[in-house]
Amino acid sequence: MVETTTANPELLREQVANILIQPLEAASVVLASGPRVFDTSEPLRIPKLVSSSDPSWVGEGQLIPEHDVDFDEVRLMPTERKSIKTLIRFTNELLRQSVIGLDATLKARLVSDVSRKLDTAFLTGDGVDNTVTGIVNQAGVQTGVLDATEPDSFLDALALAHAAEVTPNRWFISGTDFFAVRKIKDTSGKYVLESDITSGTTYRLFGVPVTVTNKLPTGTAVLANMSEVAIARDLAPSVTVLSERYAEYDEQAIRVVTRWDLGLLRPEGVIVLTAATAP
Repeated sequence: MVETTTANPELLREQVANILIQPLEAASVVLASGPRVFDTSEPLRIPKLVSSSDPSWVGEGQLIPEHDVDFDEVRLMPTERKSIKTLIRFTNELLRQSVIGLDATLKARLVSDVSRKLDTAFLTGDGVDNTVTGIVNQAGVQTGVLDATEPDSFLDALALAHAAEVTPNRWFISGTDFFAVRKIKDTSGKYVLESDITSGTTYRLFGVPVTVTNKLPTGTAVLANMSEVAIARDLAPSVTVLSERYAEYDEQAIRVVTRWDLGLLRPEGVIVLTAATAP
């Protein structure tokens, strides 16, 4: 019996899904940086405490003072949030003649397309037309001045984070700014950007890991504790094989649909640095 994609649509769908979903998390610099991901198909409300009580010193038998606390919430994945969708058509001749190469080609193309779109949205999305609002455009973040040639610029950002009682664990820096920082040396001639050989090609700036991404424009950098970045995932990349849609062309297609949202649990713990404009 000759096996065909029509007779085995689940098999092909599973294969494509497996090569897309897992590599996507590694290919996306934001997803790979350890945010808190919530799987939900409905609007998500994450309660958070915005003020705390002020415990008092109380003597034996004395009245314990009462205190009020204030709550707020982060709202993600509203019903009108749009999805990321892509569709790739291919001929049956290509499918037959590229039994191994087709999988590799589709993997590279789909993972690249979806991860690029997601990272742009997660980092710099403007939220217009029911799309994702990226980290740099989230309300309540702290801001500072970026000077990629001056180490104190990054120390100032760390000071802002610690003043908000946040321990940052990730820098996001554009490629151009990264290499400007890479050239900086301290007074002893040692590069301030340290290479962590125990973690592959990881770099650390004042002890904080650095992620280089050209999804940030030159002149913008982000310092954050990624465990306080909340990402809602409605659909992990959903892959559908369209075996009949283009039958008159003797073609098939693979459709990928995925839906995400992003919010900050503690916006004040995210510091967005922007280069000063020339006078």
